[in-house]
Amino acid sequence: MQPYLPPKITPPGKPLGILPSLRAARRNVLGIIPAIAYTQPIVTGTTGPARWHMVQGPEGMKHVFQTNVGNYPKSEVMIRMLRPAVGNSLFTSEGAAWRWQRRAIAPVFAARHVEALAPVMTATAERAAQRLASAGEAELVKEMLSATFDVICDVALSGREYFDAEEYGAAITRYFLTVGRASLLDFLEVPPWVPRPGEFFGRGAVKTMHRMVAAAIAKRRKTGAGAQDDLLDHMLNAIDPQSGRTMSPQELLHNMQFFIVAGHETTALAISWALYLLANDPESQDRARSEAQSVLGGRAAGAEDLAAMPFIEQVLDETMRLYPPVGFLARNVLDKDRIYDRDIRAGETVFLNIWAMQRHQQYWTNPDAFDPDRFSPEAKAGRDRYLHLPFGAGPRICVGANFAMMQAQIILATLLSRFVFAPKGPPPEPVMHMTVRPEPGISLTIQPA
Repeated sequence: MQPYLPPKITPPGKPLGILPSLRAARRNVLGIIPAIAYTQPIVTGTTGPARWHMVQGPEGMKHVFQTNVGNYPKSEVMIRMLRPAVGNSLFTSEGAAWRWQRRAIAPVFAARHVEALAPVMTATAERAAQRLASAGEAELVKEMLSATFDVICDVALSGREYFDAEEYGAAITRYFLTVGRASLLDFLEVPPWVPRPGEFFGRGAVKTMHRMVAAAIAKRRKTGAGAQDDLLDHMLNAIDPQSGRTMSPQELLHNMQFFIVAGHETTALAISWALYLLANDPESQDRARSEAQSVLGGRAAGAEDLAAMPFIEQVLDETMRLYPPVGFLARNVLDKDRIYDRDIRAGETVFLNIWAMQRHQQYWTNPDAFDPDRFSPEAKAGRDRYLHLPFGAGPRICVGANFAMMQAQIILATLLSRFVFAPKGPPPEPVMHMTVRPEPGISLTIQPA
């Protein structure tokens, strides 16, 4: 049987000029990646006055993420796109501001805390399964965003009291399509303090999101911790073990905002893409379902079940190889350096091209095919760990990676144990602004298993 070849992006034959790059980036960031990036570990070019380097080799990724990480802070363009929503939070800060927040927040996501939150994920998986039981067909991105929003609200805030999921989700999408899009001023290297048109159109989305988060924080400050020790309680009590510093009200708002957005958006997309891939690969779907049913019977999955379902984890790993939550990152260069055979100069931009690396012809056999066995223990044993980076790497690896994986495995295993999914309608296109979303969505038919 031929392996399933899911939707991909047809790359341009050569790097694009300034106006074609802008048009491509505003429609889909993945569309600016040239074909050569899928065959070489580094590509260098210019766009207008700017010289840049696309890195898509594991050695280069390790150099930027780990070995010389201090030389490559997040690009000013990325920060400009994110700061209106998440301020100087853990995700956007650098240097000392980042280090103290990381030290304060990391204990919140220790394994013992994440495992204690698993019952919330199990309950959400059960509710999601009940919603799909009589659907017959559904658009899975919407369904999974609702499910993971349930989890993050319960885990972060002990409920949805101050959140309208549809209003909040619409605000996230509006933000990605306004503030979160590249501007011509970015390509012309106009300083970030000069307002971009998208920032004006995205103000309402920022206000909507911040209003809901601020209301939840204000209520908690008034009432104190509840019966459930949630993320907000941990953040309110987070103390830097070195300095004794705690979070200011603004830092708390921005970090909670970041974790709510990132904590449900990326996980929902991973589950949705996984279900789409399995719907188009019945053999792998049958294998995953058989594994889930043998462990779960008719109940929803829990944390204690995950070790007995390794193929479910392989499916998610392969899904995030093909559709990484964030496929393209940008870094500024502070000082001269050398990556592979290229001289890197201060003031240039390095793009960490995770999308192309994880589909690279030099590093993967049949790279565009869906094959969960790439992530069997035997297949992973000799592989460079920097070839698969769904959560980043180095000191800035996603602090919530174990939370995201547990949530995705619990929900995916529960759904696969109960339903058979099949494709419906045309294949979606992978489109990246901030995250890699399927456009216009993922519609599947759903039958009882």
